[in-house]
Amino acid sequence: MSGRRRIRVGVLFGGRSGEHEISLRSALTVIAAIDRRRYEVVPIGISRDGRWYLETDALRTLGAAAPRLAALKSSGTPISLLPYPDQHTLVTTAANGRPASARAAAARSILRGKLDVIFPVLHGSFGEDGTVQGLLELAGIPYVSAGVLGSAIGMDKDVQKRLLRDAGLPVVRYLAVRDIDYRDDPAAIRRRAARLGWPLFVKPNALGSSIGVSRVTSARALARALEEALRYDRKALIEAACEGRELECAVLGNERPAASMVGEIVVRGGHRFYSYESKYVDQQGAAIEIPAHLPARAVKRLRELAVAAFVTLELRGMARVDFLARPDLREIYISEVNTIPGFTAISMYPKLWEASGLPLGKLIDRLIALALEDQRARRRLKFTYQPQP
Repeated sequence: MSGRRRIRVGVLFGGRSGEHEISLRSALTVIAAIDRRRYEVVPIGISRDGRWYLETDALRTLGAAAPRLAALKSSGTPISLLPYPDQHTLVTTAANGRPASARAAAARSILRGKLDVIFPVLHGSFGEDGTVQGLLELAGIPYVSAGVLGSAIGMDKDVQKRLLRDAGLPVVRYLAVRDIDYRDDPAAIRRRAARLGWPLFVKPNALGSSIGVSRVTSARALARALEEALRYDRKALIEAACEGRELECAVLGNERPAASMVGEIVVRGGHRFYSYESKYVDQQGAAIEIPAHLPARAVKRLRELAVAAFVTLELRGMARVDFLARPDLREIYISEVNTIPGFTAISMYPKLWEASGLPLGKLIDRLIALALEDQRARRRLKFTYQPQP
């Protein structure tokens, strides 16, 4: 890289969602692994109340918070993004327009110039759902992962499942429940849910990391599970169970996406499913098997389904496709698609690509290249009408 300017990469982390703490763990992994010879990292933390901070000492800040699943406690410089198309810049919002911390000189240096690309390591609402993506579109900044539409679809599991089903891809039978409908007639919801059979899984419609998810085995427990899910969203999903195996496949690319090998989550320690506790709290709560022990025809089928889901949902960059399967593999369903999958030490997306021959540093390179490639392709489009001569 001698003589060449490093690419300025803004890494966004934290955010206002229930997955704030998981985002910090993912960001710690990404920032630690990124090649500093090729990239100048601009770490941007978003607090729980939505304020943006330039975190010049991000590894220390994240290293303190991430292992304890603590929220971001910023000591950085308050900043804002001015979204002038192609002339965007970060500016301080500290008193008198100058950074007020001891890191003022470093902050002023970083704030000079625009960003070449953004890597949003944000999970859940206000980060993975198209909101940040819309801001970055207005600013003309290339960014990693799905666009506004794909991100919104990826977060809304009900819409996601409808599109997958209409494309002929397999999803479990489910019921989408709006908060107002449940309040108006809870008995009707219970009757409709019972037709799906027991057990059922109840979850918020637009959230991840298994937050608010319950396994329900009776009508009595259903009300409590719905109340929990509707704490996080105005719509909940009630899904028929397909218990047996939880399989995952990573997808990477833009117009020509490719699928990784397939991995499996094996839940342990008395947990009934891959819950938040088994993922992030209980270190013995789950094990990852890569590659999954599957016949070749099943692996081929799962990889084809993963790419088909990626294309159907208008995604680009990256996604992790999760599957549910019966133990005998006679039934395989797409559970959900995640457009900004986890990058924590236990996360399947980077582990699947590493096992497929693409280690984390190279994976980050590829994701940034795909973001820049997509921006170049879209810049060839016309946004004003120009009659042909």
